[in-house]
Amino acid sequence: MYSSLEYSKLPEIGSLAALRAVVERGGVSEAAKVLGIGQPGVTKRLRGLEKCYDLPLLHRVRGRLQLTQAGQQVYQLAVQIMDRHQAIREELGNLSRGLTSMRLEATLAIGEHLLPDLLVRFQELYPDYKIDSRLAYGRQIQTHLVTGLANLALVENAPDHPEILVQKYLDDELWLVVGANHPLARGGALEIEQIPRLNFVLREPLSAIREDLTKALARIEVHKLNIAMEVGSTDAILEILNRGRLASFLPRFAVRERVAAGTLMHLQVKGFHILRTLWISRNRQNLDHPVVEAFIRMLRQDRQSG
Repeated sequence: MYSSLEYSKLPEIGSLAALRAVVERGGVSEAAKVLGIGQPGVTKRLRGLEKCYDLPLLHRVRGRLQLTQAGQQVYQLAVQIMDRHQAIREELGNLSRGLTSMRLEATLAIGEHLLPDLLVRFQELYPDYKIDSRLAYGRQIQTHLVTGLANLALVENAPDHPEILVQKYLDDELWLVVGANHPLARGGALEIEQIPRLNFVLREPLSAIREDLTKALARIEVHKLNIAMEVGSTDAILEILNRGRLASFLPRFAVRERVAAGTLMHLQVKGFHILRTLWISRNRQNLDHPVVEAFIRMLRQDRQSG
């Protein structure tokens, strides 16, 4: 329970909006235009916010307003509160119009290769339901689930948070693949010692694919690869593999069809497999959400039929 003193120290959402507008629009005058108030009004809100925290939140550096260390933290709070406020407004708007929707997030590889078919099939099964989908890194998705900015997520690594319920979605594996013109495309299985000799195009370090790969290589004491390039898209890596002589570790679900068609080659490595699981994640407060339940029901039916 808040005391009366603590309530008096709570920031006003209008003041948080002013801080965010100043930061993102580059100054008080531009913020005033966005907020629809005069510049003195913006300044007053900023001063009230600084009084709330008893610390300066902005200072001038070479004539430009910049966040102080305290201001950076309050700015992040402003973004979270305003984004959550907007999400609630959308939910209430949907309720008032008799519509039901959910916000779905997925990691990038899942979003590129599994999500499109899922969205199309779901719309065919449930035409009255609406899904707003976004792609993000796993750590961002966890934050969005906890704060209510996402109702459901499909991820490559299970979030670890007491407010998030995790269910198994699919089994997966990272495959070592090369293009059909690669010198090793027609060879036999590789030895572990050959991995560091290959030249790689890999996903970026923050991706779930890269995190899983790094952990798996550490288990076999391979700590460094020859990385020719890092790319933030699995689809882009597939095109690079087709045109060059690089190798990559990619999810089985992303490359299986191309391997079957012969445009990519799956290189087996003796005694080395990177097995992993894809997960369905949701906030425990969404256990009775009708659209979430319908989507999970469809995923379960797909598993049973597959």
